[in-house]
Amino acid sequence: MEFKSINPYNGKELQVYTSQTKKEIKQVLEQAGTAFASWRAVSFEARAKLMYKAGEVLRTNAERYGKMITLEMGKPLSEAIGEVNKCAWACDYYAEHAASFLADETIETDATKSFVRNEPMGCVLAIMPWNFPFWQVFRYAAPTLMAGNVCVLKHAPNVLGSALLIQEVFEKAGFPQHTFQNLIMHHDDIEDVIAHDAVKAITLTGSGRAGSSAASLAGKHIKKSLLELGGSNAFIVWADADLDKTVATAVNARMMNAGQSCIAAKRFIVVAEVYDAFVEKFVAALTRLKAGDPLDKETTIGPLARKDLADQLHTQMQASIDKGATLLYGGKQEECFHEPTVLGNVQPGMPAFDEETFGPLACMIKAKDLDEAFNLCAQSAFGLGVTVCTENVEKALTYVSRVPDGAYFVNELVKSDPRLPFGGTKTSGYGRELSKDGILEFVNRKTVYVK
Repeated sequence: MEFKSINPYNGKELQVYTSQTKKEIKQVLEQAGTAFASWRAVSFEARAKLMYKAGEVLRTNAERYGKMITLEMGKPLSEAIGEVNKCAWACDYYAEHAASFLADETIETDATKSFVRNEPMGCVLAIMPWNFPFWQVFRYAAPTLMAGNVCVLKHAPNVLGSALLIQEVFEKAGFPQHTFQNLIMHHDDIEDVIAHDAVKAITLTGSGRAGSSAASLAGKHIKKSLLELGGSNAFIVWADADLDKTVATAVNARMMNAGQSCIAAKRFIVVAEVYDAFVEKFVAALTRLKAGDPLDKETTIGPLARKDLADQLHTQMQASIDKGATLLYGGKQEECFHEPTVLGNVQPGMPAFDEETFGPLACMIKAKDLDEAFNLCAQSAFGLGVTVCTENVEKALTYVSRVPDGAYFVNELVKSDPRLPFGGTKTSGYGRELSKDGILEFVNRKTVYVK
């Protein structure tokens, strides 16, 4: 089977990749098992040196790698280069902290000595998406490798060039052969991979449907799974918010990566007192965005990664209008490009409220007061994160428990940070990536008891 990498900006074919045979896939997994046997015995100090080197490789090649990201999925080059440098940060973070995160934990009991030791599990399979083709992989790979596990990546078929460059990073850094490998394969072969003895766990970032399928297979074969799925983040604007600062944050939260992010703000819930002013300023800010060739440094918003994604967004927009939403700005689509768009009068029951909108569509929702705003926030099948904008930070902190999501950000867009755990609730998935929590997801927490 062949997978074509297509530039979404101009429709030109970049590369064609041929899927591996079942025999070749089996060989990759067997190589991973062999590599794990020796990699697990390598000291934290030696692993850290290699991981720091991986960070150096990323920074040295940031523009080259960023260009591949831009060509394959369309984000502006400046954002793509920033993504590569963020991956280097993750490498440095885990190189510095992995040993302390995984140190033996003494627990006082009636034993002479009792403690917990964190040991690696084996090969961790990653099924990763196209929207952040480097970052999604490195936030899994850096802690997984530092824990002594090995990695096998099944990347999205439209960013296989990025996948090969990621493997290049670890090879250039000097990691032992087969500690990080790619699989180029159709999803029909996934069960055979998950069932293989070398694979001990899976992590998936993607759609709810993909996550449900992969988790079912992992459960069938008694393998651990971690899911980071979709989101429909609320962005709640209080009456006392600094609107100029809030709008700047809001536009970035919705339009970064052309809105193609699980943690993008998608539902703007604004209290009635400032609703009209916020919407007016938000629309005015969108007029200053510059669409065009994402390789052009002046471009601030590019195309969506594929035409079917733009088509789906347009369908959700139109269906919401048919149910009573008002088109306030934008709304046009041409091939992979969808204009930044604002809908007003969005309410529960509309696709723009109920579903994940994966593109530059901002939904404005008026709330009569804070109580209604938080009720609307929680009225979602997703639970990834929420932003609250207010000058009264202390009061905002009293509302943390009103939100069932995995993250609560005050006066800032929801974002991932290597130092903080990241993950969601409800249909946004389970488990945590990043920080100490992330590296502990894929270790054997072994109890040791001495009498």
